[in-house]
Amino acid sequence: MKPEYDFSKGERGKFFRPDAEIRVPIYLNTDIQAYLAERAAQKGVPLGEMVNALLKQEIRVIESAK
Repeated sequence: MKPEYDFSKGERGKFFRPDAEIRVPIYLNTDIQAYLAERAAQKGVPLGEMVNALLKQEIRVIESAK
């Protein structure tokens, strides 16, 4: 790294997009991913859709127990 950088010609917010959607990567254990992928294939739905549905169901259960 340089000891000093020149930002005098920089443009604030050049790449900022207020409507940008941030997608956080989620890493599943290999055995969990294989199981869910198989179940999703049996149901004919994408893996991400299946995982989201399971998480929403879990959230409902947690919220109902409060």
